[in-house]
Formats: sequence, C-alpha cells, structure tokens
Amino acid sequence: MDPSAPPKEWTNEKSSMGQAPPPPYQDNPYPGYPQPGPGGYPQYPQEPAYPPPYGGAPYGQQQYPTGQQYPPQQATVTVQPTVFVTRSPLENPVNDYMCYSIFTLLCCCLPLGIAALIYSINTREANHSGDQLAAERSSRTARTLNHVALGLGIGGFVLLIVYIVVLSSLVYQW
Repeated sequence: MDPSAPPKEWTNEKSSMGQAPPPPYQDNPYPGYPQPGPGGYPQYPQEPAYPPPYGGAPYGQQQYPTGQQYPPQQATVTVQPTVFVTRSPLENPVNDYMCYSIFTLLCCCLPLGIAALIYSINTREANHSGDQLAAERSSRTARTLNHVALGLGIGGFVLLIVYIVVLSSLVYQW
C-alpha cells in the first residue's frame, strides 16, 4: 500500500475541478537542507560557515605553535538583552471621573461641577496623547473637585431640609 496515495473511499475531486492533485508525501521536503537529528533538531556541520583566516587552510586543519587546534575550546556565554516593561497609557488609562463630574454638575454644585468636567476632559485627552503625568494630575484635580462639589451638594440638601422643617413647624405653631 502506497502511503502517499489517497484512501480508496475518497473521490478525486480536484482532478475533476481542473486542478492537479497535490504532490506525493516526501520525507525530505527541502532537499539540500540539514536533516533532523536526534531530538528533532537539524544537524549542522561542525565547521564554521565563514572563510578561513588569512586565506589559509580551513579552521579544522590549521595548527598553532602551542599545539592547540584553532579555535580553542572556550566557555560559551549567552547574554540576553534587558527588557524594560512599561505601562502603555492605552492599555491601562488613568480614571477620568467623567460620569462623576457630570453627576456633580447636574445634581450637586454647578460651578464646581463645570470645573471638574473640564479637568475630566483634560484627563481623557492626556490619556489619548500618552502623557501619563498630565493625566494623573488632571485626574486627581477632577476627583478632588467632585468630592468637594458632592459634599457641598449634600450639605446644601441637608440645610434645605432643616430649613423646611423649621419653617413648617413655625407655620403650624401659629
């Protein structure tokens, strides 16, 4: 049985479509390249691929006065490059507090909400441009303005409720 032949139950669909069948399986698809050795790695020749020194004999045949064959056996040192990992602003952007700013603008304190919204927009623009320091600085300012505006809004709401309760108690007292 030929291992490169298709199974008998297959129909020859490609030949009916006007295309040539694929080539048969070959153990060496790349002739001229080193064959895999033990462990599946290709075996390369032991001699270096660069030209012999001074136009003389190849490295394996040249002898030096000390009796050692060139190149002498030396320890191999592998140096790996240093990789610096940085945080991309598009991968991990700084929080811009945009929704918080819109809430404080509409529900708590209009002037501080407007300022917080401006700093939130500045944070978003700095995130998109990649300026990490400016984004962090604008983000902190927007958060602080939002907290102050929320505090003023809650304080004002509490004072309004106290005023209404006091006013209604005075009206019912008469």
